[in-house]
Amino acid sequence: MSKRDLKLSKIRIGDISISYYIRPSKSYPASKTILFIHGFPFNKNTWKQQLLELNEDYTGIAIDVRGHGLTTNGHGFFSVDVFAKDLVEFIRKLDLNHVVLCGISMGGYIALRTYELIGQQLLGLVLCDTNSLADDNTGKQKRFDSIQALLKYGRRPFAIGFTQNVFYEKTIQENPEAVELIKSCIRRNELSSICATQLALASRTDTTHSLKTIIIPTLVIKGKHDKLMSEEQTNVLIENIPDVRFMEFEESGHLPNLEEPDKFNAVLNDFLTSL
Repeated sequence: MSKRDLKLSKIRIGDISISYYIRPSKSYPASKTILFIHGFPFNKNTWKQQLLELNEDYTGIAIDVRGHGLTTNGHGFFSVDVFAKDLVEFIRKLDLNHVVLCGISMGGYIALRTYELIGQQLLGLVLCDTNSLADDNTGKQKRFDSIQALLKYGRRPFAIGFTQNVFYEKTIQENPEAVELIKSCIRRNELSSICATQLALASRTDTTHSLKTIIIPTLVIKGKHDKLMSEEQTNVLIENIPDVRFMEFEESGHLPNLEEPDKFNAVLNDFLTSL
């Protein structure tokens, strides 16, 4: 696949315009679809390598979540529930069937909430460096402190600190393109959207009780050196989802799709082929 196969599109959903990349399959539109959901505070560009190397039997779509990238803010009152309902409406409006959701970090929270809403319509889940637990008080306070720092100092120091946290040290030393991509994603988002999303993440519901109801095949992926998601959080997913497969990435932090893209693409395509 070449970059020419990726089409940039947008669609009106309720009070927002959603921007997305689509890479049609050989049999589009009568095909299976994988929907990629980015993390906080990134955009759809973080999934380009996956779209370009995607199994040709699948249509690949990567969206910008409300208030991120080129998707508009709408009313501005963000929640993971709102993000999930945007996604449900997106799936309905494009008349997508046999959908696999692939979410990383915040994208995983959105995928899990979307499963609670329309699980019977989905074909599979890929949950990367994410978890089902709501923030505890310490986690909430960290987000509130982050908002204060953003408002006082702006996006630049936030972006520098964030990249130090999300990447494995080896990635920072050897893959400057991935680091710059993340900094660029953060800089492109409005300050108000980043702060609103922090509040959305702090207020998200706990989806742990729903894990045992996930009857579709689920792939859980975690970077071994992830500083943001603990082994205990990952184990909650593995121990509660009935049809689960787990893959740990030895040379990744929080973003294995960018840190070990070749391995990630191979593991992802193997999973998709099995569905």
